[in-house]
Amino acid sequence: MEHVTRLLLFDIDGTLVLSGGAGGRAMRRAFKDVFGFEDGLTSISMAGRTDAWIVSQMLAQHGLPESHTDRQRFHDIYIEYLRTEIAEPHPDKQVLAGVRELLDVLVQRNDVYLALLTGNYRRGAEVKLEHFDLWRYFAAGAYGDNSHDRNGLLWTAMDNVKAAGGPHVRPSETVIIGDTPLDVAVAVAGGARCLGVGTGGYDVDTLLESGADEAVPDLTDLGDVLRRLQLTV
Repeated sequence: MEHVTRLLLFDIDGTLVLSGGAGGRAMRRAFKDVFGFEDGLTSISMAGRTDAWIVSQMLAQHGLPESHTDRQRFHDIYIEYLRTEIAEPHPDKQVLAGVRELLDVLVQRNDVYLALLTGNYRRGAEVKLEHFDLWRYFAAGAYGDNSHDRNGLLWTAMDNVKAAGGPHVRPSETVIIGDTPLDVAVAVAGGARCLGVGTGGYDVDTLLESGADEAVPDLTDLGDVLRRLQLTV
C-alpha cells in the first residue's frame, strides 16, 4: 500500500454520533436483567470511559463481585438491548454535523488511515455505527471490552491497525479525534496529537486546557479540519 502519513483514531459518542442515550438505556436494562438492580448507572459518568470500567463501577456500587460469566451475560444482553434502543426514534439521535462529509473525503485519501479508538464494546461500536451507516469507514480499532485504562488503547489501536494490513506508525504520526478530556488524555499519555471536537459535553476552551493540540466547535468546516489534522487541502 502507499505510504500513509497519518493514522486518524476517532472516538464515537459525542464525536461521530449521538445515540440519544441508547447505550445508557441498554446498560440499565441489561444490569437489571443480570444483577437485579434498577439503578445500575446512578452517579456514574459514562463520558470518555470504557464499557469495561463502567460495568466494574456498576458492580462496585452495589457491592457485587466480579464474575467473568456474569460479565459475559451482561455484555450479550446489553448488545441485544442496544440493537433495540438504537432503532428507537429520539430527538438527540444523529450523525453529528460535518462527520459524513469529512469521512467521505478522508476515506479517498492515500495519506491517512481511518480507525476507531473508543470505550465502547467492539460489538456495541458496530451496532451504533452500522445504524448510521458509518461502520464501513473503519477497518480496525481499539475498544473498551477488557480495558479499564483508556490510555492504553492507543497502543492497542496501532497494533490492531498494523494487524489489519494498515500502516505501522509512531504515536507522533497519529491523531486522536475526540470530544472529552479523557480522549485528550490518551493522546497526551501516548505522545499522539489530538483534535478536540466540541460536540459532546465540553467546549473548545476546556479541550484545549486539557491538552488538545487543536480544537474545533464541530467538524463542519472541512478545510479548517484538514489543516488542523496537518493534511493538505
